[in-house]
Amino acid sequence: MANERYRLSDTANDVLGSPGRNVIIAASFVLSVCVASVVAYMVVGWSFSDAIYMVVVTIFTVGYGEVRPIDTGTLRLITGLTIALGCTGMIVLTGALVQLFTVLQLRRMLGLDRMQNQIEHLRDHTIVCGLGRIGTQVTAELHAAKAPFVLVERDAAKAEEARDQGYLSVLGEATDEATLRAAGIERASAIATVLPDDATNVFITLSARSLNPGIQIIARGEAPSTENKLYHAGADKVVLPTHIGAERIAEIILYPATESYFSQSGPMRAMKRDLHDLGLELEVVRVAEGGTLTGATVGSAEQHGRGGFFIVQIERADGVVIQHPGDDVRIEAGDAVVLVVRGSRISAGTLFTAPAEPLRSGRNFF
Repeated sequence: MANERYRLSDTANDVLGSPGRNVIIAASFVLSVCVASVVAYMVVGWSFSDAIYMVVVTIFTVGYGEVRPIDTGTLRLITGLTIALGCTGMIVLTGALVQLFTVLQLRRMLGLDRMQNQIEHLRDHTIVCGLGRIGTQVTAELHAAKAPFVLVERDAAKAEEARDQGYLSVLGEATDEATLRAAGIERASAIATVLPDDATNVFITLSARSLNPGIQIIARGEAPSTENKLYHAGADKVVLPTHIGAERIAEIILYPATESYFSQSGPMRAMKRDLHDLGLELEVVRVAEGGTLTGATVGSAEQHGRGGFFIVQIERADGVVIQHPGDDVRIEAGDAVVLVVRGSRISAGTLFTAPAEPLRSGRNFF
């Protein structure tokens, strides 16, 4: 049925031409007639104001009467041509405008029908609620990965913008169960509710879990206190953008060598991504002079970390690389130590950068 509608629309477009082009051609014709008629009236001695007024009331078929007597053959010819060409042009222009508005409405209606039909055939897709800052990034990444998803957005302008980018979208409130059903919540494999309002995200999480008990729910939270509420509501994963941003800033401060180290090696970047999927992180820390672990062996350093990290590589200041260092290898100042970290990456970094604490013997510190 939808294909038949599109064939009908395409056929009408071929027969009638482009609606926009028709409007431009008709408007240009009417404007040309107006200019030619005004010039003609002025040539026979009329003022510009009289000429333009006469042309306007003529082509719009108002018929208030002539501003001056039409008592010569020349004036009758000019007026007759203005009536014939101007009124015909206005009829064509009006028809072109009606055609343009009708086609735009039909295309919008058929486009929405087609989009809804595509959504109804989706299986195991992702629903993204909200096209804000985070929603824009999420949809862009999913689109780049060619992963099927449906956007739910209450703002008509944003929803239209998403459709222009080729995204499947549903206009409506994500808190409304009917809207979630229109997005295929029962057939979806995951839903990401990334609205900036915590209460709304909690409500969407509750609705999504009740509509599809097996769906994976990733929820955004702004306040740290919302994290537990989202988990209680049924979220599988909770992302706190503010917390992540603060942690990332701290990591850049504590691990300044990581970015430069991995930016030069494609395999190392791939390994870092793979470890991240397993809940581990690959970081590089530069050993400080007089640091807590400076001069310690690899084995004692890992024991000091209490299982929070283990050392997989040491790059000496002179360029010598020691892969899979043994427990008896000593850590020297200036070494670039590659760590596999679990748990708090921040605390692991501080062990290598913090100054060594003085040893106490009686009343003296050494």
